[in-house]
Amino acid sequence: MGRLFGTDGVRGVVGQDLTPELALRLGRAIGAYFGKGARILLGRDVRSGGDMLVKAVSAGLQSEGVKVYYAGLLPTPALQYGVKEYFDGGVMITARHNPHEYNGIKVIGADGGEVPREDEAVIEEYYFKGSHSPLEWRSFVNEEKSAPNIIDVYVDAVKSQVDEDTIRRAGLRAVVDCGNSVGSLVTPRVLRELGVKVHTLNCNLDPLFPGREPEPTPHNLTLASTLVKASNADFGVGHDGDADRAIIIDDNGVGYWGDRVGAVLTGFVYSKFKGLPPRTYTGVSSSTLVEEYLEPMGIRVIWTPVGSVVISRMIQRDGGAVSGFEENGGYMHTPHQVVRDGAMTAALIAYLIADTGMELSRHLSRLPSYYTIKTKVKASREQALCGVEAVKEHFSSLRQVTIDGVKVFGEGFWILVRPSGTEPVLRIMLEARTKGEAEKLLGEVKSVLSKCIGGQG
Repeated sequence: MGRLFGTDGVRGVVGQDLTPELALRLGRAIGAYFGKGARILLGRDVRSGGDMLVKAVSAGLQSEGVKVYYAGLLPTPALQYGVKEYFDGGVMITARHNPHEYNGIKVIGADGGEVPREDEAVIEEYYFKGSHSPLEWRSFVNEEKSAPNIIDVYVDAVKSQVDEDTIRRAGLRAVVDCGNSVGSLVTPRVLRELGVKVHTLNCNLDPLFPGREPEPTPHNLTLASTLVKASNADFGVGHDGDADRAIIIDDNGVGYWGDRVGAVLTGFVYSKFKGLPPRTYTGVSSSTLVEEYLEPMGIRVIWTPVGSVVISRMIQRDGGAVSGFEENGGYMHTPHQVVRDGAMTAALIAYLIADTGMELSRHLSRLPSYYTIKTKVKASREQALCGVEAVKEHFSSLRQVTIDGVKVFGEGFWILVRPSGTEPVLRIMLEARTKGEAEKLLGEVKSVLSKCIGGQG
């Protein structure tokens, strides 16, 4: 039996890997998982093939006696909030940050979070065994229904988490780069309703993503950064294809990875929202600066394997947290919902600036300074695992976290070496106080890896 689910749902090239036949069969498997009579919310982002996949998944769900409610185009966190409030589960058609030829299918549990890995395995078993429920004709009387007000409910929920009067009085300006997808339907509206003057970029819906690549990296948001400076904006926001992630740009036009922004927001939220457990959860790919910044505030940093599903489920298992976040721009504001939420992140940034009366660049300048290197080397699974063990042994005298590859903590530096979950490579991330120290450290790591992997470069 093969594997369907990757790190975040089922994804592939539309018409090649992700066909209507696969979507129909997967829809039946998802329907079998939720059970006859379950009320399922279905939505999609703007990607090509989305309408085709929605219809195929909907047919599969209905064939299992599931009641389908279609929300149309909307961000993933909006669908997740709607599921949490009103439905038994959900399915989102999205490939998030992947290139435009990709699409995907995500399964959402009753609590609004992506279903855990063990439940994905159950769905896969239904899919490969062809399990389905024989239903008599009367079971198909109820057809798909529309759920048109989910975005309205979601926008009101986001706004309720911040002080609207404080933000309105601040007279903020923001640039929002929606990446030509469904963030266009939410984030500009949220900020405008909070009194923020919004300049939009790439906020026309277009499945070909003509404005930029859908991956919201600081590099891909160069035009948004320029617009922030040119318009004297207080901050900028860049979304991925389904707007569950937000890369933030400060008032100087500098874009920041999500671990930096996540640390700053976690400290702010802890000061404003009383009664939250003093801990945050973040993947091992985040910088160790989050510990240096947050632990003096009494907030414990708990390292997790990479992946938002893992972070979300660990927070719920352990009874809550101030937040969860990833270096890729995913931030979870737990008083709202324990999932990544790009519009919520944007609203919290506006609240932070307005409440403190301090420029975002000043908040971010308080973080410890490191030089970062992110790279990868081609490696089979066996080579990658060998490389991880070699790094463990070489740095055995230093503190290590081994929940996902190995993360090494040294004096003034850290190293992460982990096998990719999506391609045959070994990922290397490291930070040091200076560029020279970081490059020297990378050379040392590659020398260690050469015992297992030849042809480093």
